Amino acid sequence: MATHKLLLLPGDGIGPEVMGEVKRLIDWLNSAGIAKFETDTGLVGGSAYDAHKVSISEGDMAKALAADAIIFGAVGGPKWDAVPYEVRPEAGLLRLRKDLALFANLRPAVCYPALADASSLKREAVEGLDIMIVRELTGGVYFGEPKTITDLGNGQKRAIDTQVYDTYEIERIGRVAFELARKRKNKVTSMEKRNVMKSGVLWNEVMTAVHKREYPDVTLEHQLADSGGMMLVKAPKQFDVIVTDNLFGDMLSDIAAMLTGSLGMLPSASLGEVDVKSKKRKALYEPVHGSAPDIAGQGLANPIAMISSFGMALRYSFDMGALADKVDAAIAAVLASGLRTADIKSEGTTAASTTQMGEAILKELQKLHA
Repeated sequence: MATHKLLLLPGDGIGPEVMGEVKRLIDWLNSAGIAKFETDTGLVGGSAYDAHKVSISEGDMAKALAADAIIFGAVGGPKWDAVPYEVRPEAGLLRLRKDLALFANLRPAVCYPALADASSLKREAVEGLDIMIVRELTGGVYFGEPKTITDLGNGQKRAIDTQVYDTYEIERIGRVAFELARKRKNKVTSMEKRNVMKSGVLWNEVMTAVHKREYPDVTLEHQLADSGGMMLVKAPKQFDVIVTDNLFGDMLSDIAAMLTGSLGMLPSASLGEVDVKSKKRKALYEPVHGSAPDIAGQGLANPIAMISSFGMALRYSFDMGALADKVDAAIAAVLASGLRTADIKSEGTTAASTTQMGEAILKELQKLHA
């Protein structure tokens, strides 16, 4: 049995709490002989700044580069609001994405039947929802140069962020979206702002060309990102795979998260190119919910997105799709039983702590694997 190297980066806020539930699951997989994971743990974000005055140390970056996959918690919080911009907690995550060339961010939004009433939308709008947002992660306005704030005098300043995309960046994220669609409902919706942004014009042109040249069997639609956000709220089930740039992907995936009932429900995968020789790819898996410092240390955090993120690691890094399906089924079974953390609690359901939810999911997984 192959040994898989995992680097666990719990981070800040509720990160260590939800990571603890993934570690419990990994320990069981190892002890039961189902898989063989070798884990190491590092610091990132505010915790790394407190220890090393950087958002991630060179030692932990080396571990990240050597790992088969990184399981990432969350970073940030008010405690570090005043630290220098270049070592802010989020800089650690941005460096991981850039240095590991994790260009493709996959954010599924699935509405479990038991949670259809937890969404802010009507049950009929979200019941059965299953969409995938593919966000370009290493280009665009988050990384473009120049990125400056200039003092103009007289109390005036000018801030500049630059939106930059090259053809190859759009082509490769397009291929990820089309390949995913082929395994789903065979439909891709590309979103940009070609009506006001030159980068949107190029994005539209390149997606159209890649589709015509390589994926004519997949249905391709184009939509402006602002109207796409509106349609995500109005009629989300019309979508299958949505592909978009870094900035719009950040916003649209958070909208999609709330369709499922809670940010605590949404996992993500950040993937690099497949290595031609090893057939492996660098990858980082993280929940979308952030560090939630207001509830940190209280046992209130929902670990489902963190556990689902590990499930995505099983699927996309370790070719354990059947086991990933069982993780998803275990989560669905626990939710169907009425167990709820505070963020998804509703009348008639049973309150659970972070640990209780994690334990319940593991027990269901054990039943499914018996």
